[in-house]
Amino acid sequence: MIRVLLAEDQAMVRGALAALLMLEGDIEIVAEVGRGDEVAAVARATKPDVALLDIEMPGLDGISAAAMLHAQMPTCRIVILTTFGRPGYLRQAMASGVVGFLLKDAPAAQLATAIRRVVAGERVVDPSLALAALSEGNNPLTERERAVLAAATDGASIAEIAATLILSEGTVRNYLSVAIQKLGAKNRIEAAHIAKQKGWL
Repeated sequence: MIRVLLAEDQAMVRGALAALLMLEGDIEIVAEVGRGDEVAAVARATKPDVALLDIEMPGLDGISAAAMLHAQMPTCRIVILTTFGRPGYLRQAMASGVVGFLLKDAPAAQLATAIRRVVAGERVVDPSLALAALSEGNNPLTERERAVLAAATDGASIAEIAATLILSEGTVRNYLSVAIQKLGAKNRIEAAHIAKQKGWL
């Protein structure tokens, strides 16, 4: 039996996924969690072969949860199952030890097959997403530019961003200006939107 941990914050979706996977004769759901910050501890307790993670969860996002799980249990195969097919997410996920990346609108049979394939040592990535990630190229933003842009997404003022990140207002302006230029945006709101759409924030 393939032991699976399911991490998804929407109870109805989580229940539906569990029910579908349990119809497969060789897959057993050993744990279900609704928060990203519960993944590693529950995985250590239940020893799954595969962890199926959503990206957007409370407590900790799926990519950060994947990185933590991979560091603590490198033998557990991690698959991201998401609604958000953003190329930047795929790159971040692979860097975090993820071996599978599928979209939630994929057929249930495809998910079961993907679980079997990752257990067999393969990588499984949605083909359209892999193509988009290749054509998109690498994230041009530095860590600091990403942090400043992320802080700007909610419309925070320069002073608020500076206070949050413990930087001077001039430094914040410089980082924002460079990020806006790199992304070909008109302003920081548009730059943040572009970066978020590409999965770079």
